[in-house]
Amino acid sequence: MKNLVILGSTGSIGTQTLEIVKDKKDDFKAIALAAYSNVDLMEKQIREFDPEYAVLFVEEAASSLKERIASLNTKVLSGMEGLEYISTLPECDMLVAAMVGMIGIKPTIAAVNAGKDIALANKETLVTAGHIIIPLCKEKNVNLYPVDSEHSAIYQCLKAQDKKMVDKILLTASGGPFLGRKYEDLKDVTLKDALNHPNWAMGKKITIDSASLVNKGLEVIEAKWLFDVDIEDVEVIIHPQSIIHSMVQFKDNAVLAQLGLPDMKLPIQYALYEGNRQTMPERKIDFFSLSKLDFLKPDHETFKGIKLAIDSYNRGYIYTTVYNAANEIANRFFQEGRIRFLQIYDIIEDALTLDFDYCKTPSLEEILQTEKQVYDYISSKY
Repeated sequence: MKNLVILGSTGSIGTQTLEIVKDKKDDFKAIALAAYSNVDLMEKQIREFDPEYAVLFVEEAASSLKERIASLNTKVLSGMEGLEYISTLPECDMLVAAMVGMIGIKPTIAAVNAGKDIALANKETLVTAGHIIIPLCKEKNVNLYPVDSEHSAIYQCLKAQDKKMVDKILLTASGGPFLGRKYEDLKDVTLKDALNHPNWAMGKKITIDSASLVNKGLEVIEAKWLFDVDIEDVEVIIHPQSIIHSMVQFKDNAVLAQLGLPDMKLPIQYALYEGNRQTMPERKIDFFSLSKLDFLKPDHETFKGIKLAIDSYNRGYIYTTVYNAANEIANRFFQEGRIRFLQIYDIIEDALTLDFDYCKTPSLEEILQTEKQVYDYISSKY
């Protein structure tokens, strides 16, 4: 029996993780759940899975939850202190880091310091603090299992391979709902348009990031850290059908690919079982029904998310935090109707003009301080 702590239990990855826990109840127990503020769903999850602890980051939401489940045994905590506490529980065997945004960095670092294996779905953790996380995992002998479908695919392709023979990581992207459109075509797109992803069912933030290809920019940086390659050796290929989840090209020109239907349960389950395959009853690929598999070059002039991510990395790691923080607040502003879709790029580009004196490898404190400075700067202008 493996004891899981799930950060982001009410989100897309978290709810699917709990579905696997429910189906594999002899193998997993969710001992602690955490979310930002969703009281209703958290209460439902507590009543179904009976965790020892539940954390809602927003204190008012935690207070409401505590009243609702007063008759149950689950202890309710709040804030960053609560997240870090459950991430280091002695009985925890694996932390599922699935909270969206930089809120996941501190509890993930706390879990690594406590020697907990990590199933990582929070890409911002490596984007902003990969230079801290990866060496720390090695120091603490902690295993890091990627949950993103693309990075899980790469992980699977690299298993039992000579890492020195890797020539290039081929990171696939669906292209999102606006594939094929030009810059002028995106001036008046709506939130509803951006959330209409053709292949994947995800939360609002990630779906919008997919539409702008910022999500793929974040994944390029994440792949650099996860697989110890140079960032220029990570190439993005648009693959609209989302059947090939990513590929690895080797120095003998062989290419290994991992294929599957768009379904996050496969990479989640693969991570929970530490890279060991288990049966899965869901749909299988019918190769005879696939008419074709397309591969296209990204349009960096229209969709600037990837180029801006690489530029931020090349400027120094503190600027990957600037890139991520600027996108987080721009994404939220777009959801709130305060800006148009294309202004997401404008805000990121504006933030990247800011001058930071930190060294190339900033500390966690400097990363979090930079995040706040970017938030304050953008909030004062838009």
